[in-house]
Amino acid sequence: MNYRVPQPVPQVILDDVRGAQKMLSGVSRVTAMEGSRHLSALTGSPVHLKCENLQRTGSFKLRGAYVRISGLRPEQRAAGVVAASAGNHAQGVALASSLLGVRSTVFMPVGAPLPKVAATQEYGAEVRMHGQVVDETLAAAQEYADRTGAVFIHPFDHRDIIAGQGTVGLEILEQCPEVRTILVGIGGGGLAAGVAVAVKALRPDVRIIGVQAAGAAAYPPSLKAGHPVSIDDPITMADGIKVGRPGDVPFKIIGELVDDVRTVSEDALSSALLLCLERAKLVVEPAGCSTVAALLSEPELYGGGPVVAVLSGGNIDPLLLQRILRHGMAAAGRYLSLRLRVADRPGALAGLLAVLSVVDANVLDVSHVRTDPRLGLTEVEVELHLETKGPEHCAEVARSLHGAGYKVMS
Repeated sequence: MNYRVPQPVPQVILDDVRGAQKMLSGVSRVTAMEGSRHLSALTGSPVHLKCENLQRTGSFKLRGAYVRISGLRPEQRAAGVVAASAGNHAQGVALASSLLGVRSTVFMPVGAPLPKVAATQEYGAEVRMHGQVVDETLAAAQEYADRTGAVFIHPFDHRDIIAGQGTVGLEILEQCPEVRTILVGIGGGGLAAGVAVAVKALRPDVRIIGVQAAGAAAYPPSLKAGHPVSIDDPITMADGIKVGRPGDVPFKIIGELVDDVRTVSEDALSSALLLCLERAKLVVEPAGCSTVAALLSEPELYGGGPVVAVLSGGNIDPLLLQRILRHGMAAAGRYLSLRLRVADRPGALAGLLAVLSVVDANVLDVSHVRTDPRLGLTEVEVELHLETKGPEHCAEVARSLHGAGYKVMS
């Protein structure tokens, strides 16, 4: 019988993160930190947004990729590097490799958004499309590494990657020295682990809260079990944190240093993205605004001192952005869809629209159904899609329709 001998999990310490910070000087940006009056009022504490969505390549991933590739021996650099990613890690590896003069190959899923594919190519990587899901893409990249000798650059499960991502934590302490709570999105765990290493070494009193999408939350069951646990078929719009199993290296760090891991719903992610766009004027991808979603979902948990929410990335496909904005506006009560029946006679629709006009509901779409066997001979069903101003306005619209004698079916 063959036994697998457990391998020791590499440690990451503050000196590693400080070394990474020196290495990244002039390469990565010290990203801005912006205050949010809306979130501050909601939580009762000052809230600041750490804008890694404004980092080069549009996410924090450049930090870890550059540190990892910088640490390769000359013969490893000569063999080139390979990575697998649907977007942010791909772009980070591509740019880091170009800056260091290393050949890079990046495997991306067949369905990866075209803007992300194009950006990865423009940063200098050779892109190969393989697989329908990231697991298949990862397998192809690993096979390529085994066959060619190229160095596989893991997106989160390596001490150099974690040290590079930890420089975000050092910047937070420099920019907001009075911080009491830091929220960080978690997929595989590289960013949260790095931030925790840096911050807890210097300010052990600061709370570190990880945030996962509820449909892809592998950390809560893993932390409960005491070891990484895989979840089947993670589902979330936040593809940047859609990871089915924690990395071994970040898991150990997060288990020791992160104070709590919270989960957020898809509705909360949509609302957070919309808030970032409308209130902060920041384009943030769903994974990047998971921390804001946590603040919106449970604001009472974050009182007692300044809060920093890391916006980890801003790379979002315009088509997905359009869908998410609609979803977010619906979740925020900004869209209202309803069906009702009216008399099938001239002027009936005009009368209905007049009621909506009085309450200032903007009609986006109207459709008629006359052929449903459930309808009476003189009835027509009208389906309306309205643009509204929030939940209170939706309730006002419903009251006005009821008062005018209309029976709303949904």
